[in-house]
Amino acid sequence: MVRTITVIEGDGIGPEVTRQSVKVLNAIASQFNHTFNYTYHLMGAVAIDKTGNPLPDETIESCLNSDAVLFGAIGHPKYDNDPTAKVRPEQGLLKLRKSLQLFANIRPVNTYPALQHLAPLKAEKLEDVDFIIFRELTGGIYFGKKELSEDGTKASDDCVYTVPEIERIAHLAFQYAQKPERRKKLTLVDKANVLETSRLWRKVVQEISKQYPDVAVDYMFVDNASMQIMLNPKQFDIVLTENMFGDIISDEASVLSGSLGLLPSASAGTGTVLFEPIHGSYPQAAGKDIANPLGSILSAAMMLEHFGLSTEAALVREAVKWTLENGFVSKDIEPVNFYFTSTIGDLISDYVKSNDHERINVENVQLRKSTII
Repeated sequence: MVRTITVIEGDGIGPEVTRQSVKVLNAIASQFNHTFNYTYHLMGAVAIDKTGNPLPDETIESCLNSDAVLFGAIGHPKYDNDPTAKVRPEQGLLKLRKSLQLFANIRPVNTYPALQHLAPLKAEKLEDVDFIIFRELTGGIYFGKKELSEDGTKASDDCVYTVPEIERIAHLAFQYAQKPERRKKLTLVDKANVLETSRLWRKVVQEISKQYPDVAVDYMFVDNASMQIMLNPKQFDIVLTENMFGDIISDEASVLSGSLGLLPSASAGTGTVLFEPIHGSYPQAAGKDIANPLGSILSAAMMLEHFGLSTEAALVREAVKWTLENGFVSKDIEPVNFYFTSTIGDLISDYVKSNDHERINVENVQLRKSTII
């Protein structure tokens, strides 16, 4: 298989974690005789610094002409701490979603037995947690009209949704719920007791559900859903929600895995699919080789699955699980006896190449050398 991948490393820890994903993809290519061709482009604060534009036109063009996009993270404190900044890194991400028509963010939430001690819940509540959040990406309050009064004392952000915007992601979520590995249950998270947009969401989903009679549907207000994710997370299978609610509850759900750095995501739409970890740019850790690369590596596994390479994706996930079970973890998981970002990338890459963890040389891992005996 030959595929072209646009790589956007971005800001902060983005370049470090993305390089580990490329390392793992190259190991997969070598092991399974695939060819992955990469083109690198700018976006975010680094793009503003170099071009004055958070998303240069050549980056959009490359994404449109690629088979997939591997994305790191964007954001920088100098923009976060300046409310008067007219150009911001996040504007590039919103524009990219619009340009690629990435209307659905797909975020799997899984737990790992080896990391249950890091989650705020009792171990029995974390067993068999496996759900996917479908977050609408191109509508809602993030894209609505924004106004600030001349005297700076009044501000507003419009939340707008149309029936077609709701329908397209709802169909996608229902189709995922029908997959053999899912439990054929969909939960719509909204605030229909207060918001008119939420009432429209509920009306549309109720109508669409008639086309999927094998999928059980329930409805949950977002405040209750936030609580239920902590009280009984294993009740969820497919969670469907609008943009802002999805942003909030998916970050909340990340604590179930033990670290924000563990969760991957895919942003899908009408064309090229983008894959990225859900964590931010974490500028405090940039350049220190201490960031958790697993969210990015698992995003690469989702990319492999998107390419139809299920065996290859399963091998990457197996390697990730093996590192966690054997304590080869980053600083966010083990603050004292941790392994470097690049070391974990090397370890997973060598596991993929060898397909035999018995040949992993632990002493060489600790020395940051090749891990193959």
